[in-house]
Amino acid sequence: MDVLDLILVALAAVAGGAVNALAGGGTLITFPMLTTVGVPAMAANVTNTVALCPGYLGATLAQWNDLRGQARRAWLLLPAAALGGIAGGVLLLHTGERLFRALVPYLILLAAGLLAVQDRLRAWVARRARWSRSASAHETAGGASAAGEAVGASAAGAGTALLVAPAAVYGGYFGAGMSVIVLAALGLALDDTLTRLNALKQAVALSVNVAAAIFFLFSGRVVWIAALAMAVGALIGGALGGRLASRIRPATLRWIVVTLGVVIGLIYLSRR
Repeated sequence: MDVLDLILVALAAVAGGAVNALAGGGTLITFPMLTTVGVPAMAANVTNTVALCPGYLGATLAQWNDLRGQARRAWLLLPAAALGGIAGGVLLLHTGERLFRALVPYLILLAAGLLAVQDRLRAWVARRARWSRSASAHETAGGASAAGEAVGASAAGAGTALLVAPAAVYGGYFGAGMSVIVLAALGLALDDTLTRLNALKQAVALSVNVAAAIFFLFSGRVVWIAALAMAVGALIGGALGGRLASRIRPATLRWIVVTLGVVIGLIYLSRR
């Protein structure tokens, strides 16, 4: 990679970091830029995963207060998420460059589609959380036993891990749109507020990304100079996105990213 290539991927990471802070979907900017400057598709995906780790860490720390009181869930879900991330990484490296390159357009279009339904999903999770808390309060008033509640909590935890696992595998394999799937799984299985579920989602996504990134460190596929430039760019972009949060409507930006993702996906399809 020459200096111009590094500048381009760093700028893409700045944009991706800002987009992630405001609306999500930054991978739909960073991954195509890596392939545009000549990085093979699989190496671009691996490099992108490693480079975005600081962004996931920052997002998790930003919502740390909302993770308080969720230690039991975290102890169950984070190891499952890490194992899923590694499984996705193993699956990726066994896919082969040619097959992965053929799958890329569909993965990008899938990510764009998930991003498009993100607002509706959040609204659904919020409605379900309100309904679940109301039903739980009614049941408690009716005299539910402590033993029954404990059994229910254990079953819910195991069920949540089973729902999160496929999302974690997908996250280790490609990653774009993973957070939407994880939030859907958490909203389906757990009774809590959207704010706390969103914080738990960030922790799960961090676990998936870090586990996959550590696995990829030994793959020989990471383009390190690009990963370092992108990591710095993503941190800068995340800080800029935080400052612009009050000036830019996330929904508008999200639809811009969705449109960009669809266009990029169609371009990849036309090159097959």
